[in-house]
Amino acid sequence: MNADACDPDYVPSPCIDVCTMDERTGLCAGCYRTLGEIAQWSAYTPEQKRALRARLPARHPARPAP
Repeated sequence: MNADACDPDYVPSPCIDVCTMDERTGLCAGCYRTLGEIAQWSAYTPEQKRALRARLPARHPARPAP
């Protein structure tokens, strides 16, 4: 188990090691974050990380439009 996982403020990165930027959308093809979001991840508060993770499913192209 990752030691960070025991910390209640730990929020895992959504990175799945498929680090390819889609030039059309500006999003990573693996985690659906922008380059800015990827670069700032370690500086985000746990609340910011949770909020970003909550927005990612809507960016997935296979997700049906609401």
